[in-house]
Amino acid sequence: MKLGAFSVSLTVKDIHKSKAFYEDLGFQVLGGEITQNWLIMKNDSCVIGLFQGMFEKNILTFNPGWSQNAENLHSFTDIRDLQKQLKAKGMTMLTEADESTEGPASFTIEDPDGNPILVDQHV
Repeated sequence: MKLGAFSVSLTVKDIHKSKAFYEDLGFQVLGGEITQNWLIMKNDSCVIGLFQGMFEKNILTFNPGWSQNAENLHSFTDIRDLQKQLKAKGMTMLTEADESTEGPASFTIEDPDGNPILVDQHV
């Protein structure tokens, strides 16, 4: 099962301090809008999202249809197909993608330890 580009979405208390901290570790801003309290940062193949005031917990994030550089892929497994495969395995969805639509959508699951996993397709 190919889930797409992987990143960790971090809930942060002060996005400016977090941005400076991760820049000191060699991360560079890849996208986002700091005035809206979110940034996507990258160091080599590692991608993190910084989100102030948007989530309660850190989230493991997968983006079907994107490369690790946030570039659209020509071939990928659509999120609705991924959702159907996981449901067929008995996985419980916290949120679901609307299977009657096409294009951008998302669903959320949790691992056995309660860690949220967001699968978020932007294309």
